[in-house]
Amino acid sequence: MASDPTILISKKLFLSFLLICMVVAPPPAMAAITCDTVFNDMQPCLSYVLVGGSVPTECCSGLKSLLASATTTADRQSACSCVKNLASAATGEEVSRAASIPGQCGSNVPFKISPDVDCSKVN
Repeated sequence: MASDPTILISKKLFLSFLLICMVVAPPPAMAAITCDTVFNDMQPCLSYVLVGGSVPTECCSGLKSLLASATTTADRQSACSCVKNLASAATGEEVSRAASIPGQCGSNVPFKISPDVDCSKVN
């Protein structure tokens, strides 16, 4: 049973195309969440963290948006690292207010808001 030469050429071209795609494809993405993402989403919370008062509605919306964007472990670890870095530069009162935001917004953050959190353990 003879094979059609056109089909063989098409198969070779297809395999060559797949090989080229594998070679030039970017590596699997790491975290899509950056510190800019965290800052932009959480910026409405800044006044509350710095001076207290009540948590603005926009702050809760930003937190929920950030949590919805953090779909992978790498995303959540990246967000954790950004928050940890910010917490490291904050006063104890500011960290305490920041840590209270998820509860006041009815959201669950998958890590402790603290300068001492181990972000590598965030799933």
